[in-house]
Amino acid sequence: MLMSKVIGGSGDMVDAKPADFKDNLYLAVNGAWQENAKIPADKSRTGGFMDLDEGVEKKLMKEFHEYADGEKELDDDLMTQAVKLYRLANNVDHLSKFHQQPILKDMQRISDLSNLQDLSENMAQLSKDGFPLPIDGDVDADMKNTAKNAFYIGGAGLILPDKSYYAEDNESGKKLLAKYAEIAGRLLSMIGYKLEDAKEIVEKALAFDKSLVPIVKSSEEWADYTKVYNPMDFTEFITKSDKLDLKSLVVDLINDTPEKVIITEPRYLDNLNKLVNDDTFENIKAWMMVKFLTGNASILDEEFRQTIGEYQLAKSGAKELQNRTKYAYHFASGIFSEVVGAYYGKKYFGEKAKADVRNMVKKMISIYEQRLSNNTWLSEDTKKKAVVKLDKIVIKVGYPDKIQDIYSKFEINENDSLYDNVSRIKKIITQDSLDQYHKPVDREKWLMPGHMVNACYDPSRNDITFPAAILQAPFYSLEQTNSENFGGIGAVIAHEISHAFDNNGAQFDEYGNMNNWWTEEDYAKFKDLTKKMIEEFDGIPYAGSKVNGTLVVSENVADVGGLRCALEAAKQDSDFDAKAFFTNWAKVWRNKSTKQLTEMFLSIDVHSPAPLRANVMAQNMDEFYDAFDVKPGDGMWLDEDKRVNIW
Repeated sequence: MLMSKVIGGSGDMVDAKPADFKDNLYLAVNGAWQENAKIPADKSRTGGFMDLDEGVEKKLMKEFHEYADGEKELDDDLMTQAVKLYRLANNVDHLSKFHQQPILKDMQRISDLSNLQDLSENMAQLSKDGFPLPIDGDVDADMKNTAKNAFYIGGAGLILPDKSYYAEDNESGKKLLAKYAEIAGRLLSMIGYKLEDAKEIVEKALAFDKSLVPIVKSSEEWADYTKVYNPMDFTEFITKSDKLDLKSLVVDLINDTPEKVIITEPRYLDNLNKLVNDDTFENIKAWMMVKFLTGNASILDEEFRQTIGEYQLAKSGAKELQNRTKYAYHFASGIFSEVVGAYYGKKYFGEKAKADVRNMVKKMISIYEQRLSNNTWLSEDTKKKAVVKLDKIVIKVGYPDKIQDIYSKFEINENDSLYDNVSRIKKIITQDSLDQYHKPVDREKWLMPGHMVNACYDPSRNDITFPAAILQAPFYSLEQTNSENFGGIGAVIAHEISHAFDNNGAQFDEYGNMNNWWTEEDYAKFKDLTKKMIEEFDGIPYAGSKVNGTLVVSENVADVGGLRCALEAAKQDSDFDAKAFFTNWAKVWRNKSTKQLTEMFLSIDVHSPAPLRANVMAQNMDEFYDAFDVKPGDGMWLDEDKRVNIW
């Protein structure tokens, strides 16, 4: 995915002198901006993606405010519910009347668990009601038969963003965990626990968290997407715990006895008895209490939001929390994401633009098809199958034509607390997801709403999504030249197409089934090329740390394929301007982040830091050297045998 939420970057790229295109493309284009750019106090980054996001935010916040105050009439039942949620979330006086009461009954449900058997007997209902559990499951498309849904089993997640934060020499991790412990203790005292009891609960919760560290997957392991697919006979799965009734957990959740379940973390399941037993029960119970409270604190009242916000600020590096009104907008537009996205798309994007961009995508697919046909390292058999996959890609542009039925079930009662309203909605979402087990996979479903500045490829559906919000300058504009547009949205479109043929996507066929459609020889060549891509990025110094080439390989394969394809499309125009193409490519990656966010993204993000995406991908294109007369000895020079091109 080309994910705006996970694009790195750092202010330490700044040079006082203007950079030359021959030495640093990113700084030549963005250096002055980078030096002067200010990260908004309530954000942890700024730049190309975030600028667009702020524009969307301003437009929609204004409209939410006008509808909430009755300044404008709203003839849309679903948006009306979204506005009611916004108004409720923004009503500080109303929320303060409830204070901590709404969550107390749910915290009591955890507190009342007396032993492991008690937990075991209540696991399915606790799962349905949104409580954190040491083992749980959900429904998703069966990766080897994507027409049907399957039940996936997963383990508990860590408190900190990644295993690397727990390393003995990671000072940031130690500080962040200490901050979490302090905030969790304070929150417990705010709902009535004595300070010494709160401290003991937090210590036990952290003890369970620590026991997970050697067992759970790292971000690098999660990045190998196909490794989440580990089918296991249900009869074998239910024997994996000596203490938990795993059979009842699954059967009660999906109201069926499956033949198999899919294990996303085999190592976790192998260690389940070690992690979950009578000796660890009290730690697990404390962990459930702390995770549940910290996860829901922001929807209690403003005092609770500010308190958990201290930890969020420590993690992200932002200077202050969003004000209450902005928080209320983001919260409501998150819960009603598809509704708000369709509203935004229809009003600010429209059907005409939808058709125009769809044609751009089709053109890019045809260019990609030519590239595949002219490919020199693939056999004819693999080429044909690749073209079949390409032709079957489903294109989703702007916003969905039909909003999912589930949103009609979200009814907001402004006399209730925000917590109670949200709890009801979460239960509806969970039950709806579980109900999908008995239904065919919904291929019409969108992974992203129209107001999100983003784009993505879904390997299990073989579809690409381009929300309306990303389809504006600097990515795309009628005011820009074709070369600029191809360096922006053209490269984004081709990036997403390339995900069909990255190290993960290449293992799925035209219907999104995990299926090897390659010849053995071709796949070996492909793996060699992806290895070169890993080596090209691995160990590059950045922001006081280093890039993990294995973690970021899938996005880099998509980047280099996307840029190559967009370049070929741009070159077909008689007025092609290579300088304009590469300049806009670098411009869309302008990004300035806090130190904390940069550090976190280097640990968990499958994308390379933004300045490296701009520079290294350009270095792989021969046309870049001609356009800016780059020679050996220049900062942007990369020897020809080191340049990586895959698609």
